[in-house]
Amino acid sequence: MANSDIRRYVIVGNGFAGTTAAEQLRKHDPACDITLFGDEPYPLYNRISLPPMLRKQIPEAKVMIRNLAWHEEHRIDLRLRTHVDRVIPQERVVEADGQFYRYDALLIATGGRPNPTGKPGAEGAVNLYPFQYLDDTRAISEQIDRSRAAVAIGGSFIAYELAEAFSSRGVETHWIMRGPRSLHRIIDETAGELVHEAAEADGVHMHYGEEVDEFVRSNGVITKVRTNKSEIEAQCFAYGFGLTMNVELCESSGIETSRNGILCDDHLETNVKNIYAAGDVADFYDPILEIRYRMGTWNNAGAHGKVVALNMMGGSEKYHDVPEYSSLLFKGQTITQFGLGTDLRPDLEMVRKVDVEKKWYRALYFWQDRLVGGLMLGKGNRAGKRKYVEAIKSKQAFPKPEWKSMLDWTA
Repeated sequence: MANSDIRRYVIVGNGFAGTTAAEQLRKHDPACDITLFGDEPYPLYNRISLPPMLRKQIPEAKVMIRNLAWHEEHRIDLRLRTHVDRVIPQERVVEADGQFYRYDALLIATGGRPNPTGKPGAEGAVNLYPFQYLDDTRAISEQIDRSRAAVAIGGSFIAYELAEAFSSRGVETHWIMRGPRSLHRIIDETAGELVHEAAEADGVHMHYGEEVDEFVRSNGVITKVRTNKSEIEAQCFAYGFGLTMNVELCESSGIETSRNGILCDDHLETNVKNIYAAGDVADFYDPILEIRYRMGTWNNAGAHGKVVALNMMGGSEKYHDVPEYSSLLFKGQTITQFGLGTDLRPDLEMVRKVDVEKKWYRALYFWQDRLVGGLMLGKGNRAGKRKYVEAIKSKQAFPKPEWKSMLDWTA
C-alpha cells in the first residue's frame, strides 16, 4: 500500500469516547495512522470509578483502564500532557506545541471542565476542590484523612457523590444546595423526599435553599463557609456546579458550537466535513428521541466512540442508543434514568407511582404519545427497564389511558 493511501486520524481527548474511537479505528483499519492527544498525564481511566475510589472501596489501580503498553501494542500514538491549540480545516491539520498533524478525519472529544464557585475566598484556597479528575480524587481523599468535618456544595450528582464519600469515610458531612431538593432538575418533590431520607439515614446534614456567600480563610486555608442562612466549620470543602465544555479549539475554525458544546448531526459530524465530536462535548441530534442535547454519561461516551469511528472511516452510522444512567444514592437508595427527562424537555407529560413502604418511585415521560424516558428510585425497582428502553427505540405510540398501567411493566 502506498503511503498516501494510509488514512490518518487525529483524536483530541483521550477519555472514553476518544480512546474507544481509536480502538475501533485500529480494529477496522489495521494500516491506518492514529494520533491521540490528552491534556492529563494519564492514559484512559474510569471516571465512574472515581467515587468508589474516593470512598476507599477500590484502589487506584482498579481505576486505570489502559496503560502506555496498550497504546503501543495498538500502534496508537498517544500524546499526553499535550494541549492542541487550533484546527485548520482548509489544510486538514491541527497544531499542538508548535507542530502540525495532518488528518483525513478529526475527532474532538475534549469533554468539559468544572465550573468554579465564583465566591469570595474560593480562589487559591488549598482545601477547596472540584471533583472531575483523578488528581482531584487523590487530593480530596488526602484532605478527608486530615478532616473532622467536610462540606459538599451543589445540587448535582457530583455534589451527591462527594457527600456520600464524606459520610462513608466517617467525617461529619454537610451538603449545601441552593435548590429546594437535591438533583432538583431531574426529580420532583416526592422523589426528593426519598433521597432526603437516604441522606439523613447516612448521617448527612442537608441544607436546602442555601447560597454560599463566602469562604472564610486563614492563611489560605478555608475554616468555614458562610451562607445566606448559616455558618459551617469544616476542614474539607468540595463542589459540583456543572461543567463548561472545552470548545475553545473550535474558535476561528468555522466549526459551529452552542452553549451546550459542539454542534453535530446524528452521525456526530460537525458542519465542517470530516470533523466529528463525541462524548460530553457533543451537542448532537438523537434520531430516536428526535431532539438535540448533550449527554454526559460514561455509557453514552462509549457508544459515541463506536459510532463515530465507523463514520470517520467513511461509514454512515447513526447514533442509535437510548442514554442510561444508574447509581447508588447513599446506602439506602438507587437511581436509574433512561431517555429524556424534564430537564432536557420541559413540555413532557408524566405519570408516576410511589410505594412509600418500599421507598420505590417510578416515573415515565411521554412526548406526543410516545414513551421517551423514565426515572426509577428504589433498590430492586429496575424491573421492566429493558422493555421501556425497547419501547423508546420503537417510537411506538401509546394511548394516554394506557400510560398508568405501563408503570407496572416488569418483563
